[in-house]
Amino acid sequence: MAKKNIAEDKINLVTLDVEFEDPQILGDLFGEYDRNIVAIEDRLGVYIAARGTKLKIEGEEETATQARDVLIGIYKRLEEGQEIDAAVVEAIIGMVADPRLSKIAKSDNARKPVKTDLSAPPKVMIKTRKKTIFPRSVRQADYMEKLARDDMIFALGPAGTGKTYLAVAQAVSQLITGSVDRLILSRPAVEAGEKIGFLPGDMKEKVDPFLRPLYDALYDTLPAEQVERRIESGEIEIAPIAFMRGRTLADAFVILDEAQNTTTAQMKMFLTRFGMNSRMVICGDPKQVDLPSGATSGLADAVQKLDGVDSVSMVKFGAADVVRHPLVGKIVEAYEGKDAAD
Repeated sequence: MAKKNIAEDKINLVTLDVEFEDPQILGDLFGEYDRNIVAIEDRLGVYIAARGTKLKIEGEEETATQARDVLIGIYKRLEEGQEIDAAVVEAIIGMVADPRLSKIAKSDNARKPVKTDLSAPPKVMIKTRKKTIFPRSVRQADYMEKLARDDMIFALGPAGTGKTYLAVAQAVSQLITGSVDRLILSRPAVEAGEKIGFLPGDMKEKVDPFLRPLYDALYDTLPAEQVERRIESGEIEIAPIAFMRGRTLADAFVILDEAQNTTTAQMKMFLTRFGMNSRMVICGDPKQVDLPSGATSGLADAVQKLDGVDSVSMVKFGAADVVRHPLVGKIVEAYEGKDAAD
């Protein structure tokens, strides 16, 4: 961002300095071709200049302070050996803008949970073999608390809000700590009108494409060899919802993804598989139902019937909670606005 754009309006402009001890970390702090600095400048409307280990931030007081906190948050995570990519930078920028998450963003030790209520969120951190995951929105912080606490959670909302990814991360965390014995991931195998009987290959080859997002989340939180070994041993099971019939899923963390594409009978069957010492997460977007016209979504039916039941939590995400590329959130908002107008 060019400095002249900031200088056009001198009202309420301040200059803040921040200095870092380890010059070897600064390369990763700036990012390749200074992409992290550019992202902060573009999102917050500030100008950042570096001289040695000292950075000078110019902008309005509020956004300059936020930029400083973002830089501190990135630096602290790099100090601890965490990987920083564009998504993490966007997450930290989002957190510092919200007082309920700002303490997490600039924590002196980002691996220590911050114990609070939603005026500054509770234990909002998930540790896996490959990374430590922090919330990227207030709603994610609420969701992560419920994932660690409640028996059954319905996560509702558009794509890109982290519903399934955070559920898989929590499941992996509980599996590696031994609080559950199995991780069971399921999805309806028929989506967008496609019939798997007409697809080529054996049953595994037919259903694997529908389950690929669950594999992706697993490989992002566990080393590949561990994923494969645990699948072979049965500790991790990935299967279409039809494979759940007749089972009782005890000592397990069970996740149903794309739940809006279940029928009411399938949803009832799945929910009644719940066993002792288990946790169940049902993820879906009620606005993206691919069932035949006139069919009732099992997700909508279950939410209506179970809302208010003890030990059943509901977390509802919106366009503002989308944590993919900022454009995704704008796309979701545009479609929601069009649907409302129609």
